[in-house]
Amino acid sequence: MKSKNPNFIPLLVIIGGSVLLLISFGIRHSSGLYLLPISNYLDTGREVFGFAAALQVLMIGIGSPLFGALSDKYGSGKAAVLGISILILGLAWMANVNSSFDIIGSQFLFGLGGAGCGTAVVMGAVGRSVKAKNRTLALGVVMAAGSFGQFVMVPLIGYLIEYVGWSQSLIYICFIASIMIIFSYGLNFSSQSELSKAGTSQTLKEALKEAFKSKSYNLLTLAFFVCGFHVTFIAVHLPAYIEDQNLPFWVGGWSLALIGLFNIVGTIYFGYLGDRLSKKNLLALIYFLRALLFLVFIYLPKTELTVLVFSCLLGILWLSTVPLTSGIITVVFGPYYMSMLYGIAFFSHQVGSFLGSWLGGRLFDIYGSYHIIWWMCVALGIIAAIMHLPILEKPVERLKLKET
Repeated sequence: MKSKNPNFIPLLVIIGGSVLLLISFGIRHSSGLYLLPISNYLDTGREVFGFAAALQVLMIGIGSPLFGALSDKYGSGKAAVLGISILILGLAWMANVNSSFDIIGSQFLFGLGGAGCGTAVVMGAVGRSVKAKNRTLALGVVMAAGSFGQFVMVPLIGYLIEYVGWSQSLIYICFIASIMIIFSYGLNFSSQSELSKAGTSQTLKEALKEAFKSKSYNLLTLAFFVCGFHVTFIAVHLPAYIEDQNLPFWVGGWSLALIGLFNIVGTIYFGYLGDRLSKKNLLALIYFLRALLFLVFIYLPKTELTVLVFSCLLGILWLSTVPLTSGIITVVFGPYYMSMLYGIAFFSHQVGSFLGSWLGGRLFDIYGSYHIIWWMCVALGIIAAIMHLPILEKPVERLKLKET
């Protein structure tokens, strides 16, 4: 029986983590569907909900290292249950909003809870459970489940809003979110993996000091900012940009759906490559290809075909950065504090997300077009690609000494 456990544990963790990301990503990416119904119900205009949504993004970033540290210390399953509970409270509050304060408060809890059942906790659990030779692929598979959640749950929640109303739909989503509590139990098995015991002699303070002294970690974290900037600018503003080009309304919805669908392919494929090729070179390639794709899109005539092809190609590059980024952190520092260290990098990602969303709208209001922000996406993609080149993809001296 003991000989089977090491092989069985990663499977349980991967299944549990996949369900958590499938549901949490699906719920999170559906929040924009509530902008108009809630804003119209409260007669607040769009600014209040827009600020609340930006706060949600920031709270996911702030909460990720905090829940990552809880996960590393007390177990991923316990951290996830806490996060899911906070998320459900936020959803229940959102279902009963009566003021601007309610919108902001519910999104605050929504974001904080989302961090607890998001990538920092899940990726850390998977990273501690899967052997190095298959680790990046496993991270890619789990991330692909999150993309599938985006593809499936956004139209499902849209259907609920249309047929039962926005408030009642949020009650249904609370029940859907509660399913995650059952599957979070699978993350508890990560602590039973022999891999999770690597580096337990190191304190939290020592782990942070070691990471921030690392040029490679700092470069990786700063470059992850660009990923957040790209992803959130596209997610928030692409449908509006498409309408500005006098294309049918359905093109915007299908463009986001295709990005989510093709991201499943991209995360698994780059996860597979990450176990065989240099992760930092693959990341440099992804950011460069994004910049090139944005550049070509700027000059292309905007038709239904060009927009949908652009969306498919961007989907392959969409969140393919996540398994590679988390994979490098695990290789360099070991798996024990991976949740917290990835959570810090993810905070940088979410700051980029906030600016991508806010600057997109701000610059459009000033200049009446998205032209400048598209060029910013090109420039940032090139900068991020260059930043990955000096990264050293080798274990720190502490881990090398343990091996000898």
